[in-house]
Amino acid sequence: QVQLVESGGGLVQAGGSLRLSCAASGRTFTTTAMGWFRQAPGKEREFVAARNWKSDYADSVKGRFTISRDSAKNTVYLQMNSLKPEDTAVYYCAAGQNLRFGVDYWGQGTQVTVSS
Repeated sequence: QVQLVESGGGLVQAGGSLRLSCAASGRTFTTTAMGWFRQAPGKEREFVAARNWKSDYADSVKGRFTISRDSAKNTVYLQMNSLKPEDTAVYYCAAGQNLRFGVDYWGQGTQVTVSS
C-alpha cells in the first residue's frame, strides 16, 4: 500500500498562486507516476498533471501550473500560478503507473478556492 498526504490548499484571489504538496509513504517503489486530479462541485474528477520521467498537463492548466517531484523525499508538488475562479476544486494527489489510464492510490484531497 501507498499512503498519500496532501497539504497547501486554501483561499486565494484570482491571479494569485498556491503550491500543493503531496508526500508518499509505504510501498512507493510500486508506483512510477505521481500527480494531481481535481473535482469541482457537480463535476467529475479530472486529470490535472502528472510526473514520471516527464511532465504531463491538462490543456486547461498548461502554462500556469508546474508539477515537480523530489524522489528522495517521495514528494510531488504542484505550483499553481495565475489562478482562475474555475480552478476552484478539491485537489487530489494520485499515484500509479500511468495516471491518464488509471490511478492506484488516492490522497484525501485538499480544497483550493479562487475568489473573483
